Amino acid sequence: MSAFTGTGRLARLVLRRDRIRLAVWVLGTPLLGYALAGSVKGFYPDEAARVGYASTSASSLVARAFNGPVVGTDLGAVVVAESYVTLALLAALLSTFAVVRHTRQNEETGRAELLGASVVGRYALLTAALLVVVAANVAAAALLAAALAGAGLPPAGSVAAAAAVGGVGVAFTGVAAVTAQLSVTSRGANALAAAAVGIAFLLRAAGDVLGEQTDGGLRVVSAWPSWLSPLGWGNQVRAFGGERWWVLALPVALLVAAVASAYALAERRDIGAGLVAPRRGPAAAAPGLLSPAGLAWRLQRGALLGWAVGVAVLGFSMGIAGDEFNAMIEENPAAAEAISAMGGGTRLIDAYLAAMLGLFALAIGAYVVQALLRTRGDETDGLLEAVLATAVGRTRWFATQLAAATLGAFALVLLGGLATGLGYGLVAGDPLGRAVELGGAALLRLPALLVVAGVVAALFGLLPRWSVALSWAALIAFLLLGQLGAVLDLPQAALNLSPYTHVPSVPAVDPAALPLVVLTAVAAALLAAGLTGFRRRDVPS
Repeated sequence: MSAFTGTGRLARLVLRRDRIRLAVWVLGTPLLGYALAGSVKGFYPDEAARVGYASTSASSLVARAFNGPVVGTDLGAVVVAESYVTLALLAALLSTFAVVRHTRQNEETGRAELLGASVVGRYALLTAALLVVVAANVAAAALLAAALAGAGLPPAGSVAAAAAVGGVGVAFTGVAAVTAQLSVTSRGANALAAAAVGIAFLLRAAGDVLGEQTDGGLRVVSAWPSWLSPLGWGNQVRAFGGERWWVLALPVALLVAAVASAYALAERRDIGAGLVAPRRGPAAAAPGLLSPAGLAWRLQRGALLGWAVGVAVLGFSMGIAGDEFNAMIEENPAAAEAISAMGGGTRLIDAYLAAMLGLFALAIGAYVVQALLRTRGDETDGLLEAVLATAVGRTRWFATQLAAATLGAFALVLLGGLATGLGYGLVAGDPLGRAVELGGAALLRLPALLVVAGVVAALFGLLPRWSVALSWAALIAFLLLGQLGAVLDLPQAALNLSPYTHVPSVPAVDPAALPLVVLTAVAAALLAAGLTGFRRRDVPS
């Protein structure tokens, strides 16, 4: 029997299990790319506006760190500068999560051992996951190229930009194949892969910040650290700026090398084991683990700490960059219009700070979804049934999970506001005052996060089988409607579907109590529906 026997059937199983996730990924990427291209086209309609954008972006270290280098003044180059990092990070994270889900998670749940008892080769499970994820990246890239071309961009540059995004996904597909061999848990494998994505981002940012300006300050040539990063390779393709097609061979080479390493590592371990041995826990459990609240804290503290570090660092960076961004958008009417649309108000610096707080709230919404969907994982893994067999009731258990997620969201949104205010206050001369002001403004986003928690709770209680896919789909819809809806001139009826739309954009506008009260009431109704549904439905064994 070959080591690859059964790969085709297992690939069909992967497609069957992930048909909804893959459809959202493959179709959502080009739709997002098309929307971003259309919005950029509206903001920079002529050569003068694009020259102003290229000049200010090339001279701004913050813009180079977050958006990447500017390769020209063509519309396509501006579209890539504004959208590449977002699309590439999505491709990287979606690829790593998918590979880990169909490799390490299968081992963790015992499915791999069950499949291995049939006529299946040793490498079949890993190979099937890799084939499907690589195919998803290729399909998403092909549709993204068509979407960019459909938005009026040159075909060659559209293909190069889409291939750069797909190349990032392909590269991190191989990285996830390796991390799945190292860690004994899917959570650990995902954490290692996410750390690799973070390191790649930092290397790319360092290379772009250290790069040199050319062509009269309109173009940036990245320094050597960018060449150490798969995210940096996508920039070096130089879509719409004299394409360098040979760079696309680098992510393919990394995929081949990583897959070969993953196969070699798979030979050195048993099914279900990892090459990095898990640490032994204490001989006696802490007293706090005897309660649902203590268990919830123990399970979520690692993720919460990681989110807290990221929010604090990013918030402080965005605050420090406040004055620089203010100068940039004052020189660019299109950028000023975009910031005002996202943040509300007419004072640009306050609109910028409000927009940043809104983006933090959207990102923390992902934490809320992630934390609450752990309940579904506990149910499908059989852990919930064991917990409910004790003296813990359903209402108490679910209420504890909801409280842990919402308290975590409260802490993160407050931390984001304080860090942003502290950073901006240091350059404005009032760190304490601005930290307190923006911390309070950030807390006004909490009712919107409660609505997100209510949506996830209602789906878990009423539609458990669909809760994972629908929860993430709802968050993505809130992102598009709440932040990009105003920029894309969507009708107000569509914008109102997002809870983020109703949050007052403080400090750009004055706070209003009524929208916050309504959002809180909606969240309470959704949470009650979720609790009621969970109490009345079956919990599968």
